[in-house]
Amino acid sequence: MIALNRLNNQPIMVNADLIETLESTPDTVVTLTSGNKLIVRDRPDEIQAKIIEYKRRIYVEKP
Repeated sequence: MIALNRLNNQPIMVNADLIETLESTPDTVVTLTSGNKLIVRDRPDEIQAKIIEYKRRIYVEKP
């Protein structure tokens, strides 16, 4: 799960595996695989970085 912020600054946790697309219109629209859309304050590049960090924490083997 990654933390994003709705337009009213309310935090929301989103399952990164369910994100299908990110659009900047100028607000960021996150489309989930279910077809649901979320409008958030986070920029697409910030969301991408959060997804990468999330995946690294899960899949990178730790000694």
